[in-house]
Amino acid sequence: MLAYRHAFHAGNHADVLKHLVLTRVLRYMGEKDKPYTLIDTHAGAGGYSIEGRYAQKNGEYASGIARLYDEADTLPAPLADYVGLVRAFNPDGQLRQYPGSPAIANLVLRDTDRLRAYELHPTDHRILATYLESRPNTQVSDRDGFGAIKAELPSPTRRAALLMDPPYEIKTDYGKVLTALREALERAPDTVVMVPDHDDRVGCALQRLAQRGQHLAVVGLDLVGGVHQQRRAPRGRGQLGL
Repeated sequence: MLAYRHAFHAGNHADVLKHLVLTRVLRYMGEKDKPYTLIDTHAGAGGYSIEGRYAQKNGEYASGIARLYDEADTLPAPLADYVGLVRAFNPDGQLRQYPGSPAIANLVLRDTDRLRAYELHPTDHRILATYLESRPNTQVSDRDGFGAIKAELPSPTRRAALLMDPPYEIKTDYGKVLTALREALERAPDTVVMVPDHDDRVGCALQRLAQRGQHLAVVGLDLVGGVHQQRRAPRGRGQLGL
């Protein structure tokens, strides 16, 4: 049932896009002194070996992070910031490891900020729990990440960001994403919600929520071709559909 391993895809163009946006959201939320909470519903292992057999099988990183890794000096500031985090994850300077979303968070979040990471796969959960065991204000759960909405929202910090990117290896995941998205915005309307738009159903649902009066800003990003459309509802508060 839990056959998906993100290590095959680590550092590809979709990862670059998702983690660039995640970095910008976390930087923005960190501009205020008050702490905030990041909830990652499908966190993965935390980091991935680029030199390992999984990543090397398809070499997807070659058209993603590898194209940017040595170009930090020539990149726009937001991209350079993100690439700088990837470089910090590789202290010897060579691209050997790719940081997943929990590792990006570990590099950006302050000690006062809260991280709640959910991962069902037993191997990835064990790796992630070990990686984050010394980080303050952090909990790593092996429960279903879709249950994180009721467990974590509204957050004690009041300010929160939610990253929801399941592998979609189970057909019902699409429906669960839409249900969880609606529930998150009902329980905590000011939450910054990041949902990679892998399927038209997700994008259409985001648009419907905006049309129904949700305080929602929707930015549609094509994970293959870049920005394909931008849609904004009035009085948007910064929730993102990626």
